[in-house]
Amino acid sequence: MKLHTVAELLSSDITLQDIEIKGWVRTFRANRFIALNDGSTINNIQCVVDFENTDEATLKRITTGAAIHIKGELVESQGKGQSVEIQVKTIDILGDSHPDEYPIQPKKHSFEFLRENAHLRTRTSTFSAVMRLRSSLSFAIHKYFNENGFYYMHTPIITGSDAEGAGEMFRVSALDAKNPPLTEDGKVNYKEDFFGKETNLTVSGQLEAETYAMSLGKVYTFGPTFRAENSNTSRHLAEFWMIEPEVAFMDLAGNMDLAEDFMKSVLSYVLEHNMDDLKFLENRLLDEEKTKPQAERSEMSLIEKLKFVVDNNFKRVSYTEAIDILRNSKPNKKKKFNYIIEEWGADLQSEHERYLVEKHFKCPVILFDYPANIKAFYMRLNEDGKTVRAMDILFPGIGEIVGGSQREERLDVLKEKMKALDIEEEELWWYLDLRKYGTAVHSGFGLGFERLVMFATGMGNIRDVIPYPRTPQNAEF
Repeated sequence: MKLHTVAELLSSDITLQDIEIKGWVRTFRANRFIALNDGSTINNIQCVVDFENTDEATLKRITTGAAIHIKGELVESQGKGQSVEIQVKTIDILGDSHPDEYPIQPKKHSFEFLRENAHLRTRTSTFSAVMRLRSSLSFAIHKYFNENGFYYMHTPIITGSDAEGAGEMFRVSALDAKNPPLTEDGKVNYKEDFFGKETNLTVSGQLEAETYAMSLGKVYTFGPTFRAENSNTSRHLAEFWMIEPEVAFMDLAGNMDLAEDFMKSVLSYVLEHNMDDLKFLENRLLDEEKTKPQAERSEMSLIEKLKFVVDNNFKRVSYTEAIDILRNSKPNKKKKFNYIIEEWGADLQSEHERYLVEKHFKCPVILFDYPANIKAFYMRLNEDGKTVRAMDILFPGIGEIVGGSQREERLDVLKEKMKALDIEEEELWWYLDLRKYGTAVHSGFGLGFERLVMFATGMGNIRDVIPYPRTPQNAEF
């Protein structure tokens, strides 16, 4: 007999058939009603036990968290809340769960408690929904690029360069930590290390992806990246995943077109394929909102927020225009912003980005042409000498979600920018070679995958959208 999933059975319109299913007990009521879940859906299926024909020893072993194997008949449900249920014929206990010890009891748990039990937290409805959505978003990303002629590139995790110029990187070394070899002036001699030079975990695959774009045309990366930033906020992880497409012969306008189409595509996918999970998470958020003061409540529900992105054209606004709007806005004039906008050149904060999206334009926004001195060295300098061809996409509730640019393709200009920032040419000789041999306009962007999952699930802490979060003082599991 075929083993069915809960998702298959709940969507089945064929009753009075013999079925077989395995899963974990969520609850067991009145020695008769088992709520069974196997991870295939947010919903449980009710299994009705004939306790008169089930031995007492087996009944005692049907506890929350136990893994069980049921054979029975799928019938129309007599109760509310489900269309079908299983009349149990036989039940086998595959794995016991001791009720006195099992942490994930059928009651409300704090997210902090569940992070401490991250190996079991997907047994809860919230985290199973989040991780199914994470999986669907991942698939949708690969699907989009595959269908649009991109090649998937695996960029190095160990690198000798700092793509962002941030300097907050994890060192990779095989040297003796207590007695490393030293140079004559007393510094660590990395020439004797495994790679013969100082190396780190990557903060971005962008620079390497550019090299492949300049031969394969359209490429993308989707892999782990690392930041040794000692930050314990709800938006920072030390290990996270990045999506970074790079395209040859594409300018900033094409980059904005690509990013908008991409974001709409992946969010449309989960709206089509994960509606049960989205509705559950939306209801969770609505319950959470009721506990907040009116002024702090979101104006849009979770699903409305996703449709807001999918259904609206993204408004394209220059940084200069955005600064004028913000400077003359009521929150700025009445000093309601935490960071008051006073002059051109300010680095925008989340509160400014959200004002532009949620209050002023009432649609997703793409800001472009930022001041050069607040952006990375590889972004193409505009003719004004002050701004670069950068772009950021701003979403409701979260602010910036995508950052990208047209890359600087002119060798002389790139060298000048590197010199001004004390970036050694020898360190990025291969990157400069792209500008020597067949240089051309090219562009790309980066999307932090966990930021996208946060947006799509409504979760407020980035630690709750990755299976095992890595943060300062925490590398459990």
